[in-house]
Amino acid sequence: MTRLLFIQASPRKADSASSSSAQHFLAALQARLPTLSVETLDLWAAELPQFDGAMLAAKYARLARRDLNAPEQAAWRVIEGMIARLAGADLVLIATPMWNFGIPYKLKHWIDLVTQPGLSFSFDPATGYTPLLRSRPTLAILASAGDYSEGPSRGRPDLATPYLKAALGFIGLSDAIVVCQGPTIGPDQEVAEGRTHVHARLEEIAASFAVTVGIGTERLRSAS
Repeated sequence: MTRLLFIQASPRKADSASSSSAQHFLAALQARLPTLSVETLDLWAAELPQFDGAMLAAKYARLARRDLNAPEQAAWRVIEGMIARLAGADLVLIATPMWNFGIPYKLKHWIDLVTQPGLSFSFDPATGYTPLLRSRPTLAILASAGDYSEGPSRGRPDLATPYLKAALGFIGLSDAIVVCQGPTIGPDQEVAEGRTHVHARLEEIAASFAVTVGIGTERLRSAS
């Protein structure tokens, strides 16, 4: 069974362009991977813990290589569970809108929670930072009112794409693909053309991901 973790970062549900395109991608992928299992994490329905108090103290205890006390251990187990959920996925899909040239604060919150020393990255004063999660097919669908597919939109920058690639790469998802969808607001024909173009691109990525997962599965069988 192939496991995909679907991170839903839009609160607009059925009205979300990124979520709608994510469903198109999942349908294309499931047609190629019949055993695909999709686990959805709706960031607007999930109870994401505040990263303060014992949880924050636990992070710095880990960095200082100090033993965690009881409250820190309890808080850290929550973080371990979140990262285990990500680490256990064979593929990762993120559907997000662009907010103020960046990403929604809920998605940033989740990234902050799963970016932790000893779990998703390590640090050595001599060698610096090292990602700890294995690379796997990762796709982020980024929907915006403007069209950022070929650079700035009306002179406005896309700060979300470089951030997502850097943040995901930092923990090991180094080959993440970001697909920009836009415009999502404006003349109907332009919106429809943008959606058609993105859906065609997503179908290509689905085919590529299916091949990659198949190769990975075959290698595991050969090694066993």
